[in-house]
Amino acid sequence: MTRVLVTGANGFVGSVLCEQLVAEGFKVRGTYRSRTIADSCPNNIDKAIVGEINSNTDWKEALREVDIVIHLAARVHVMQETETDPLSAFEAVNTQGTLNLAEQALNSGVIRLIFLSTIKVNGEQTEKVYSASDEVNPSDPYAISKWHAEQGLQSIRKKNRIEVVIIRPPLVYGPNVKGNFLRLIKLINKGLPIPLASVKNKRSMVSIDNLCNLIKTCLEHPKADGEVFLVSDDQDLPTPELIRLIAEYLQKSARLLPFPVQWLYFLATLVHKRQEVEKLCESLQVDIEKNQEILNWQPPFPVSEGIRKTVADYLSHQPKSS
Repeated sequence: MTRVLVTGANGFVGSVLCEQLVAEGFKVRGTYRSRTIADSCPNNIDKAIVGEINSNTDWKEALREVDIVIHLAARVHVMQETETDPLSAFEAVNTQGTLNLAEQALNSGVIRLIFLSTIKVNGEQTEKVYSASDEVNPSDPYAISKWHAEQGLQSIRKKNRIEVVIIRPPLVYGPNVKGNFLRLIKLINKGLPIPLASVKNKRSMVSIDNLCNLIKTCLEHPKADGEVFLVSDDQDLPTPELIRLIAEYLQKSARLLPFPVQWLYFLATLVHKRQEVEKLCESLQVDIEKNQEILNWQPPFPVSEGIRKTVADYLSHQPKSS
């Protein structure tokens, strides 16, 4: 039986992945920052408490008898940064913490390490579709820290006998989603007019089920070692179409209004929301043909199914109207 360690097992992706791995017969151990967090999570996996992740984290007990590590834990992008040196804060966890884990995994006899990176390593928006072989263009501290981790992992792989697989997802959505995607659902559910009918972009996204499916494919596939894979649902949506799809499953009207995009940018800049508006208006597309060629992998779940499950989960947590 293959023994898998999942870091960040209580996270958005980690909790779903652990559940699926157990269901498919893997022996799974998850890592948690504290006993309190671990005790609040399902008890169907082994649990290891590792504390904060950095260059000094002791992974010895977590790595005991582990064959494969799936490294999901990270300091993620934050909208309201409080650190005076954000890059150092991100690199302490995402770069130094990752490479410390990789070195200890190597010494523990781990065969393969799968690292969840980010499409932001490629860039923030596309004029052409991103592929895994493109030159990278990370622009913020989060993306830079992930890129530095990727470089370090590839260096460790070349010098030693540990396999490395890197996956760069775009926006991940699904039941229990947070962040901008949840805010968009809430906005549509309120029935408020949304001035995005004039947007002509295309965005790649990936449902949590499709992402977990790719991760599971990479667990033992002999051709995955040393590769970087981009991932998506393989159905890129303009923002107005995404809004209409969400509205359909909410059983609401998509109150889309035409409005000049440049005016949206201008108004967003005035209220310090330019970055959020760009994500709604600009394109970001990824090419996943490499996944089919090397892994014989295509996303098994359509966008419509991912959106339906996400909206159904959101509605299930809303108070019942009397």
